[in-house]
Amino acid sequence: MLPEVMRAGRADLYSIFRTRAHDCADALAVEDGRKRLTYGDLLKRVDQLAAVFLARGVAPGDRIAILSHNRSEYLEVELAAAGIGAIVACLNWRLAPDELRHCITLVEPVLAVVEPELADAYHAVSTTPCLEIGPELDTSVAAARPDPRTGTLVNDPEAGLTILYTSGTTGLPKGALISHRAHIARSMAFAAQLALDPADGFIAWAPMFHMVSTDHALATILRGGTVVMIDGLQPEIMNQALSRYTIGWFVMMPGALDAFIAERRANPLPIKGIKVCGAMADLVPPHQIAELTGLLDTPYLNSFGATETGLPPGTADRIAPGVTPDRLSKRISAFCEVRLVDPEDREVPDGTPGEMAVRGPTLFSGYWNADDTNASDFRNGFFHMGDLFRRNRDGTVDFVDRAKYLIKTGGENVYPAEIERVLLAHPRVVDAAVVRAFDMKWGESPVAFVACGDDGPDAAELMQLCRKHLAGYKRPREVRFIPFEDFPRSTSGKVQRHVLETWIADEKTRT
Repeated sequence: MLPEVMRAGRADLYSIFRTRAHDCADALAVEDGRKRLTYGDLLKRVDQLAAVFLARGVAPGDRIAILSHNRSEYLEVELAAAGIGAIVACLNWRLAPDELRHCITLVEPVLAVVEPELADAYHAVSTTPCLEIGPELDTSVAAARPDPRTGTLVNDPEAGLTILYTSGTTGLPKGALISHRAHIARSMAFAAQLALDPADGFIAWAPMFHMVSTDHALATILRGGTVVMIDGLQPEIMNQALSRYTIGWFVMMPGALDAFIAERRANPLPIKGIKVCGAMADLVPPHQIAELTGLLDTPYLNSFGATETGLPPGTADRIAPGVTPDRLSKRISAFCEVRLVDPEDREVPDGTPGEMAVRGPTLFSGYWNADDTNASDFRNGFFHMGDLFRRNRDGTVDFVDRAKYLIKTGGENVYPAEIERVLLAHPRVVDAAVVRAFDMKWGESPVAFVACGDDGPDAAELMQLCRKHLAGYKRPREVRFIPFEDFPRSTSGKVQRHVLETWIADEKTRT
């Protein structure tokens, strides 16, 4: 048994939520277009749902799978699981059947909570007992009496709370286990790093199986703000929400800005207040950053985080409203320690690309059932992210690229992100991705896929731009134009480069 003085510091997420719910029982906690729940309402439903889970035999450490679009029940499941020590596996409803089967089999859930329109997809790949959202879930919750065990079953903040799946761009998805400790620390990091007020709300339009929505929705509930649940990118509804709620972080993913900017220009509703907007500035055309921030009159978050790390490690910088950035150097976030290292784990000098390694309280607890990967990625007390950065003399860092995206052409290292930044700087380019292609002479060569707006540049103009800003060996050997909507994307809006590379390889096979 731990001494009482030590146990007093081991808070869990449910207990903090319960305290917040008692403190602001009449404040609006969540709305999703179907219902509005105050904190008092939410706590009541969470406690009843926790009792339902316990009655169905769910024990601490057991996994509850959820397959659902964004709706208030998603938060209820996560908070109820927190109260009984269960772990919620947040399944991606966009996955192909084999991928979905892998994600379910990996974590071996004892129960699944499934939205009716996704029930057939779940049952096609798993025999796990299901509780269906809608009348079945509501009837079970209404009939349940709170179980006194709720809130007493988590004795260690290192206990897992959610499993969020990585994108699996080089194989099947991995399940990142995120603890009570990490979720609480992420909530505190959000509040401190973004200067959020307790009542600042959050618009959860990105899928809840993605870290940005689950992380920040839980963080918002722990502070006492309102979570507005929206099922996917719906610019009109998002624009309306901005006129009704004060928002802390208005998330905008790569690939989403163009549609929201168009809505905002067509319907410039008054905005109640936004602390910061955007995300992942490296993947967004600089002119779109200026347009979005100008329309919202709020700074852009020059962020760099991950499912595994939360908001840190590089999210302490903002781009002023209306400014087209000419550099995207990042400042290291508070509450984390960062090193840039070579393949032998030696720190690299300033100006030399090195893999970012990080440690801190927001860090995840490893990949589920992946001992070899964990042994490789967690070395010398740090988590190695696989992302390359250069440190500047002023302490800021510049994103170079994912290490796995490196193109070796004629013995030279080419980082696709360097080429993409040049292409995205053109005012009529709306997206660009550079991938590797087999080259008989050089081994590999870069090929650029580009989407343009109206009256966009031709290949010659873009190649001239590259000649002006890039060394010869870094220039793309070919520019391919495709519609913006044809870019294959992950749930976070990132272009899936492996799909583009497959397109090129398939063409060569056919010829």
